[in-house]
Amino acid sequence: MFKRCRVVLQKALKDEVRGPNSSYSNMLKDPSTKYSGFQAIYLTDRTWPNNHIKKAPRWLATDLRDGNQSLPDPMSIEQKQEYFKKLVQIGLKEIEVSFPSASQTDFDFTRWAVKNAPEDVDIQVLVQSRERLIRRTIDSLEGAKRAIVHTYLATSDLFRNVVFGMSRKEALEKAVRTAKFVRSLTKDDASQQRTNWTYEFSPECFSSTPTEFAVDICRAVKDAWEPTLENPIIFNLPATIEVSTPNVYADQIEYFCRHIGDRDRVVVSLHCHNDRGCGVAATELGLLAGGDRIEGCLFGNGERTGNVDLVTLALNLYTTGISPDLDFSDMKSIIDVAERCNKIPVHPRAPYGGSLVTCAFSGSHQDAIKKGFTAQEKRRTEGDNSWQIPYLTLDPQDIGRNYEAVIRVNSQSGKGGAAWIVQRNLGLDLPKPMQIDFSSIVQDTADGLGRELKANEIISLLQSHYNVDNCANNSIAVKDYNFHKISEQSTHLDAIIDFDGTEIAIHGEGNGPISSFLNALSKALGIEMEVETYAEHSVGQGSKTKAATYVKLSCNGVTRWGIGMHESITRASVNSLVSCANSLIKARALSEDSVKTEDGFAETIEKKVKAKF
Repeated sequence: MFKRCRVVLQKALKDEVRGPNSSYSNMLKDPSTKYSGFQAIYLTDRTWPNNHIKKAPRWLATDLRDGNQSLPDPMSIEQKQEYFKKLVQIGLKEIEVSFPSASQTDFDFTRWAVKNAPEDVDIQVLVQSRERLIRRTIDSLEGAKRAIVHTYLATSDLFRNVVFGMSRKEALEKAVRTAKFVRSLTKDDASQQRTNWTYEFSPECFSSTPTEFAVDICRAVKDAWEPTLENPIIFNLPATIEVSTPNVYADQIEYFCRHIGDRDRVVVSLHCHNDRGCGVAATELGLLAGGDRIEGCLFGNGERTGNVDLVTLALNLYTTGISPDLDFSDMKSIIDVAERCNKIPVHPRAPYGGSLVTCAFSGSHQDAIKKGFTAQEKRRTEGDNSWQIPYLTLDPQDIGRNYEAVIRVNSQSGKGGAAWIVQRNLGLDLPKPMQIDFSSIVQDTADGLGRELKANEIISLLQSHYNVDNCANNSIAVKDYNFHKISEQSTHLDAIIDFDGTEIAIHGEGNGPISSFLNALSKALGIEMEVETYAEHSVGQGSKTKAATYVKLSCNGVTRWGIGMHESITRASVNSLVSCANSLIKARALSEDSVKTEDGFAETIEKKVKAKF
């Protein structure tokens, strides 16, 4: 009885955690009873692991065909026109524009593309291996300067047997018939000689097709088309459905390149989908294995989990020092067009293009990035322009983004984040102890608001907390001062300050301007203030150069920082001392008020000052 109750209780607890109808309970403990891995080709002498990508591949954008067919709401002609112009602007020279036989919209857009494409841009179209559809497709390309006719036939055992009921021999014969038919309507037709015709054939589902058979069918198609060195045939070898790891795809590509024959008359085109999330990796390994061309979409749009992302692949090359021959310098406008026409947002974490990928919220990341920029500025003065910034593989400015977006501050941010914002906006390089002091203010504010702080809010916090630029509600303001250097070790000060609306003459002496002013202020207020830390640096260049000074004062166990800025280093130092003194007065007044004493620190100073003057 007890055992039965325990089993019931355990089941109830599991249901409480994951729900009684949770799909998790339907997952198999032994998935091998239902699923099996792809049987890869056995390639023991592979060479691709030792290869390196040394130049950009040929690129084909299939956003307007493969990408468009995946949209719940396909693009209108106007949207496709806008997208096409953006692809041309980026630098794409081969664009798959449509499936002309599928709809009147696709046919009409193909006609527009033929008439408006630059002379060096190939218009590519896709068509099934059916004569009626092929004729319609060729009609859509009439008058094109450069055209690629792309046909396909599913060659995997699963598709041949289940979907089409077709043997390998029948599939091969159909592919050859199709190639010959396209040839008869294009390069063999005397009336079509104004167009530079290229043929592309896809053994669809290449990734799950026995590789030997993929080679056999493509070799037969090649022989039927008879490509030349000047106009090679394109074999698109798609990972239509990702079925294995990227290294397996690379083995398949290397095997194909070795055995297809007439390799200099063949362009191997890679078209990877992203079912396993490995589209980019598979494509890059496919290039190492001999691929010449990449087909994909901007930001990876496409069926199921999408096509391979052209932006990621191109900028991966760029960040290794290889020009992709594509221009993503205006990333914002590219994203705007893609989102508007696809009606799908670009994910904030999408590589390179995402709105958050060049941003850092983590304190340790921000600190490392800030130090990286400081080190880089030093390297540049020495003639080294290499990009070496922690966490940032790409200079955001190269894709049209500014540095203000690199570091963003919330309650999780550390000292480096707020310090970066201050430095970029005001030119103030806060000393490290002051960064720590300020970061606690920023974190508390962000935590209280429950959101990220904008740059102007951080600057406002700095100015109010450290009384920068004579913030309102300060007790002390300097009206005039005069330093008298008595000797190398002695400086005297005469100054006029405004204390809560009353002008007061103060006098002091010390071994320099800072000590003499602090001495005068201490005597006037009847309190003892000491300098714990002092730092300074210049801000700006040339005639606009200013001095920035930072001082940390202590008084009766309370410490506060102050900031001063001025064209004169002496006045900047005075300003930082006054800033700090005002902070000390405010700090003590607030602390006394919080325990409801009647004689707070500020009131005590006021009484002493009035009694004295």
